[in-house]
Amino acid sequence: MSIPIVRAVAELRRTVAEWRRHGLKVAVVPTMGALHEGHLSLVRAALGRADRVIVTLFVNPKQFNSAADLAAYPRTEHEDAAKLAPLGAHILYAPFASEMYPEGFATTVSVAGVSEGLCGAFRQGHFDGVATVVAKLFLQTGADLAFFGEKDFQQLHVVRRMARDLDIPIEIVACPTVREEDGLAMSSRNVRLSRSERQAAPKLAAILYDAAARIAGGAPVDATLEEARSAITAAGYARIEYLELRAEEDLAPICFLVMNTFLFIWFLALSVRFEEQTQLLHLFE
Repeated sequence: MSIPIVRAVAELRRTVAEWRRHGLKVAVVPTMGALHEGHLSLVRAALGRADRVIVTLFVNPKQFNSAADLAAYPRTEHEDAAKLAPLGAHILYAPFASEMYPEGFATTVSVAGVSEGLCGAFRQGHFDGVATVVAKLFLQTGADLAFFGEKDFQQLHVVRRMARDLDIPIEIVACPTVREEDGLAMSSRNVRLSRSERQAAPKLAAILYDAAARIAGGAPVDATLEEARSAITAAGYARIEYLELRAEEDLAPICFLVMNTFLFIWFLALSVRFEEQTQLLHLFE
């Protein structure tokens, strides 16, 4: 069993047009490859909602701030295709960079508001790259549904706003973060961790959950976040780019507890970037 791999947008559109003639619903799962169980859970969710599922694999150079980070990003197309085949996904769309950004390409999609602050403050142009490539993937696939993980929560907001503002007729479906048994959020970047870094990484989620529980219990927000910063530093992470309380609906900064609140953190372990967040809402239930 194998999954068809499509490189050209013209071929992709011909296939989707044929599906449309039969009245089939189409879903897309955008990825940059190096697939793990988190990605596969998105594919399963898509298969549960649509008749045909396209998984995209494109390491998008426009969303990387560092040439070294782009070069180091894992590329495992053969293994990814093998993981997708038994699930029943229908196409792996893996275009070359020249297909996505042909000579003379000069358009950038930029989403204001939700792209600002958090990761946007430290990764200049990152979300422009995300919005641009995702807009192209939505238009190329013509999908009815698109599935994204909540792990990259700010990205999820950027994609939703982009699709809404550009009147792209697609439903954005958010799926829960999938974690390892020890609590570490699954990420394609995890393979770049050293043994000591991998052993320390789950401490982040534990510290975040503890801070969220304390805030939900009435502890002062600023003091609790400062203690969490100290705990994270003590766990071996010297550089914390942000640790903030944000509203779920629009990612607006808040300094007191309300319903539908998320606690966000972005930190670096040597050259590997991580993002974590936890929702405080469930602590009220």
